[in-house]
Amino acid sequence: MSDSLVLGIETSCDETAVGIVRERTLLANVISSSVNEHARFGGVVPEIASRAHLEAMPHVIKRALNEAKVTLNDIDAIAVTAGPGLIGALLVGTSSASALALALDKPIYGVNHLSAHIAVDALDSKGELPAAIALLVSGGHSSILQVNDLTQDVQILGSTIDDAAGEAFDKVARIMDLPFPGGPAIDREARNGNRNAIDFPRGLTLPKDLEAHKYDFSFSGLKTAVARYINQVPNYQRAEVAASFQEAVVDVLLNKSIKAAQEKGIENLIIAGGVAANSRLREAAAELCEKFGIRLRIPSPLLCTDNGAMVAALGSLALERGLPPSQLGFEVTAQFEGFAPRR
Repeated sequence: MSDSLVLGIETSCDETAVGIVRERTLLANVISSSVNEHARFGGVVPEIASRAHLEAMPHVIKRALNEAKVTLNDIDAIAVTAGPGLIGALLVGTSSASALALALDKPIYGVNHLSAHIAVDALDSKGELPAAIALLVSGGHSSILQVNDLTQDVQILGSTIDDAAGEAFDKVARIMDLPFPGGPAIDREARNGNRNAIDFPRGLTLPKDLEAHKYDFSFSGLKTAVARYINQVPNYQRAEVAASFQEAVVDVLLNKSIKAAQEKGIENLIIAGGVAANSRLREAAAELCEKFGIRLRIPSPLLCTDNGAMVAALGSLALERGLPPSQLGFEVTAQFEGFAPRR
């Protein structure tokens, strides 16, 4: 469909987000976050997140329409995150999207949250998207993907076998009495520290580990090493610990991703997900990709965290490819169940 207008809804965790795109041009991206309501618990509380989505949804949709200067009647299709994510939170999004699709008599696409993070790379791009290795890093996911066709051919090369990278940031921040979410807090603290001060372990990088886990990650051992160090060094320098921990995470993420690109003969690396907003990850990625002749594609920090623009972008790609829409009543899922839109 030429010049199509797609509205995307994202509610997989604690952001109520709505984006509107026209083909591959972003017109609106509105986010209402309940992160402050979860901060005192040190993590996202599903029930609180669901209630926040219910309260915010009508206002966020209205703001997005106003920002894009369009009306609901102008919308050609609806896209919504169908998983993975928190079931209650997802249901708020899919119920809202289904109601809009039914009322407007428009097609609906229930899309994969992980694919959507990568799809934001399509915004403002022209022509076919080239094959890429995607490093997807967030609070719930840490994966290396081979993306041949984002809507139909994505292969998982590796993933975390325990904690996700963002989860490790949150847990280490809590150990150091830094605020939630831990990623931005550690990033800020690390700017005043020496990233080579402490030699923290790099999980699954020994030869014996690489045989079975070449592209997999493990961050639980790193988290334990930080906790042990802090217990053994009462007067530790928080900036040094933050910088050294962050460097250990960045080192493993990028070395394995670069290796995947080289071994698969792919010249493009996409980094997406909330952790992609980390300043050291972005800096080191640019340095390594230039060194090895790999084209780096990474969204602006605002589009790294959960947002509606990425969902709308994936819905627009599905529409562009002529993929059949989802049926009303499609299921949501807490776990990963494939990248294709729900049927």
